[in-house]
Amino acid sequence: MDLHGWRLASLIGAALLGGYLLASAAGIFLGSTLPVPRSEATLIGHLSSFAIYTGAIVWVFHLRRPAVAWLVLSLASAALALAGLALRGYA
Repeated sequence: MDLHGWRLASLIGAALLGGYLLASAAGIFLGSTLPVPRSEATLIGHLSSFAIYTGAIVWVFHLRRPAVAWLVLSLASAALALAGLALRGYA
């Protein structure tokens, strides 16, 4: 499977946008679930989101299937964000 054209553009979009959304959602989730003071939990959540973002980018290009990458990243992002906001009390 060669990567060129719209397929490559979709993978790049999934890696950049989907990875960012997943990292942000994971930061929200970790910030609301870690058993430390809120400021420390927020810092830990946001610092760990850099590693999650890098992992998501590597995973998308390892997968090489844009539709599956978009689906998994969007569902995981939505689940983490909703769970984090619900645990914090915003939902």
